[in-house]
Amino acid sequence: MLNQNKESKITLLGAGPGDPDLLTLKGVKALQAADVVLYDALTNEALLAHAPAEAIKIYVGKRSGEHSYSQETINKLMIDYALNYGHVVRLKGGDPFVFGRGYEELDYAASYSIPVDVIPGISSSIGVPGLQQIPVTHRGLSESFWVITGTTTSGEVSKDIYKAAESNATVLVLMGLKKLAKIVEIFKAAGRNALPAAVIQNGSSADEKLIVGVVETIESLVQQENIKAPALLIFGEVVSLHPSFKNLVKQYANIA
Repeated sequence: MLNQNKESKITLLGAGPGDPDLLTLKGVKALQAADVVLYDALTNEALLAHAPAEAIKIYVGKRSGEHSYSQETINKLMIDYALNYGHVVRLKGGDPFVFGRGYEELDYAASYSIPVDVIPGISSSIGVPGLQQIPVTHRGLSESFWVITGTTTSGEVSKDIYKAAESNATVLVLMGLKKLAKIVEIFKAAGRNALPAAVIQNGSSADEKLIVGVVETIESLVQQENIKAPALLIFGEVVSLHPSFKNLVKQYANIA
């Protein structure tokens, strides 16, 4: 309900990777105090149950390959609802500042002098491998990790992948499934054909799927298992710690 007496406020809230139980306690409190919730495609709609029944809930899309609101439209909706209804919770998948364009929304709100709170979420880049017992760093295997977008705004593969492929770091690629063939080509060119690799579809969700292989085989495994977006790509020796990779090594040993 329109209420001019309420203070305009925006909360940028990270919803985490998919499992609604991974939302932070502070995030729950923000939703409970929401007048309006603007939520993305990659957020679990079960989270909307935390918001008051009378709160306005608006789906604003933001998923590749389907109709979605433009970022400009979302910015304007966010401001309009904040000015007219009070507290707007902008619910975003993962973490707002990890390829979530959160700062653009924060900056736009600042131009209207509307206060913004930021509540971090668990980024799929770290949380999803961890749920599969794949550490992004591990003593003796990986001293660092790269989190890279698979596709830039120009539609090309990120140039950082070329550099990451030559490092010993764990490489985590978001929004990269459509570019997998090119990414595999980059790793092969760096002589990393045998590097352990994994792809996790719908990480932390009930329909999660995991495939484990090496750079040489990962593309065919994705096709074989019909892996779809959203999916996280993982390249690095840490993937070898997953139990299924150990079984894979045994299979190859038996064949040899």
